[in-house]
Amino acid sequence: MKLTKYYLLAAGVILIDQAVKLIVHFNMDLNAEFSVLGDWFRIHYLLNPGMAFGLKSDHEYGKLLLTVFRLIAMVGIAYYMHYLYQKKFHSGLLWCMALILGGAVGNVIDSTFYGVLLDNAPYGSPTPWFHGQVIDMLFFPLFEGYYPDWLPYIGGNRFLFFSPVFNIADSSIFLGVVGILVFQKRFFKREMTPEEKLNETTTAVASDEQIIS
Repeated sequence: MKLTKYYLLAAGVILIDQAVKLIVHFNMDLNAEFSVLGDWFRIHYLLNPGMAFGLKSDHEYGKLLLTVFRLIAMVGIAYYMHYLYQKKFHSGLLWCMALILGGAVGNVIDSTFYGVLLDNAPYGSPTPWFHGQVIDMLFFPLFEGYYPDWLPYIGGNRFLFFSPVFNIADSSIFLGVVGILVFQKRFFKREMTPEEKLNETTTAVASDEQIIS
């Protein structure tokens, strides 16, 4: 159960992510939008054929390569979590990895199956399998304005902060990565196993005996 709880967090992220995506898909028109909290938090239904936070790849095989990479990463992260647990790493690192795993699987489901189940593969895709588009909906246009006129090239142009539209899976991955970066010194200070503690104690005793003799 001690390791299972981390996988349960990942499963919870997957369920919430998929539930929100399907609710949006079946209850909103593509590109439709409604306000949740004023103008700065909106639900905006978009389909993303590429990467996280609305980023895209124009490469001919970009979508297929991205989906395959996500599948490999998903398996790798799940295995790495087991390794970290066996080696007694900080539990906070495992919680962060669980968030990353849940987010990765959430978007893999879209990429792998949505082209078939929801018929949302881009036009011209060689197959709907592995070419599904990820459903994004979280939009936080915190503020907008205009660049100062004195700035070269962009002076006077309108800007919007924060413009990407993303989903629960993206958010989970982001929080997991930020957590690891912020607490990396604490997370990667690994707790020694009983065998390692015994070896360290034995070595210390042997060194003391040599000094005394």
